[in-house]
Amino acid sequence: MNAATPRPAVFLDRDGTIIEDVDYLTRAEQLRLIPGASAAIRALNEQGLAVVVVTNQSAVARGMLTEDGLDAIHQRLTDMLAADGAHLDAIYYCPHLPEGGLAPYDRSCDCRKPAPGMLLQATKEHGIDLTASAMIGDSLRDLDAGAAAGCKTLILLRTGHGAAEEAASALRASFVAEDLAGAVAELLSRR
Repeated sequence: MNAATPRPAVFLDRDGTIIEDVDYLTRAEQLRLIPGASAAIRALNEQGLAVVVVTNQSAVARGMLTEDGLDAIHQRLTDMLAADGAHLDAIYYCPHLPEGGLAPYDRSCDCRKPAPGMLLQATKEHGIDLTASAMIGDSLRDLDAGAAAGCKTLILLRTGHGAAEEAASALRASFVAEDLAGAVAELLSRR
């Protein structure tokens, strides 16, 4: 595939999808990979798919975490995945909170999921074919962001918040999986 040809991507939510959801992760030491997540990402890498994290991080707007602190968390995530032979092509985050966040993060934006801004930015910067791409996450806002961006496949995980949102996802999800490893296995079997 030449550099000008858009390639498919798998967009991943972060908390409850790749890492354990701890309700406002604010320190790199809190980060724990969900079992099987590294191997699943490595399988996507081996298929030549772009793997892009898109994550809402309102802890920044809430004053619980700085962007430098968030960068440190993402560096630890990158390092942990690399130790298992996996890599992310990019990480995009939305630090905004339209209702009550601290300046300058206290605003509405087009990047906070369910808005598609992070996916659209990644598409422009990484040459992604959205119509051949998938969004995987543990919430309906993840699926809605993927749908708004034009992703063909929307996968809800039962990890994180997904089990509680599964009943409401019937018309949105292409399928539901127990975890990221199961989602990737099913996704790749359908290619």
